[in-house]
Amino acid sequence: MEGIMNKLYPRFIDKGFQPFNPLELARRTEELVCKGDARKYTDFYCVGVYGGIATGYTVGCCLRCVFCWVDWSRDFPERFGKFYTPEVVAKLLGSVAKAKGVKRLRISGGEPTLGKEHLLGVLDRIAKSPYLFILESNGILLGDDEGYANALARYHNLHVRVSIKAGTEEGFQKRTGALGKYVYLPFQGVRNLKDAGVSFHVAVMSDSRLMPSFERNCVIRAIEQIDRRIQIEGEICDPYNTTIERMRSAGYSNEFWRGKKDYETH
Repeated sequence: MEGIMNKLYPRFIDKGFQPFNPLELARRTEELVCKGDARKYTDFYCVGVYGGIATGYTVGCCLRCVFCWVDWSRDFPERFGKFYTPEVVAKLLGSVAKAKGVKRLRISGGEPTLGKEHLLGVLDRIAKSPYLFILESNGILLGDDEGYANALARYHNLHVRVSIKAGTEEGFQKRTGALGKYVYLPFQGVRNLKDAGVSFHVAVMSDSRLMPSFERNCVIRAIEQIDRRIQIEGEICDPYNTTIERMRSAGYSNEFWRGKKDYETH
């Protein structure tokens, strides 16, 4: 069975990797990490980003970014995690936040928008809490489903951070493993959030070692066409152990980590 899974389910980018449809991978991943309104998580804890935030580390994603820092639960979701209902997740996040004295919550690790019923169930249970929920997303499902953004607009204690991986079809396919023609989906997700009135900003993996300047300009122009007022955050590729392994598998040499690190913000 594992041999069949390895052939059929995209793991991480290597020499023989075949680009995939990210919407199909989202569906297949949900079959592995969702059960009814429950979803798989590996841990609940607090970290210092955003000034301190209680975090649920979930399993599974619909992209295979070479620069991803997430542990191997992204690539082998059937091997990791336990199922938690929205009620339990909300309680655990609240308990961590109270114990650490922080006012922000998030779901991180995998792609939080997988398992729509689960995510909305968590948000329903913290809607009247004193906490701000930060939803970190690659924007794929938000771009495919306009109704998703409309559903998120119900929650006034929600802020979305959409992570843009590329600005061209070639860059998108090379760095995420998904077919290049789907590069438009995260940008459509941004547009859907704006039209729905959801609080959000955009983050771009604009590290110059990965994204050339012309492609960064493509990203900025695409975002400005949606709304020139959108805040853009630049991201840098950091050498987490899983990142190093994924980059090596995808054909990046060790010289990559000796290169110049910078990014552009707007």
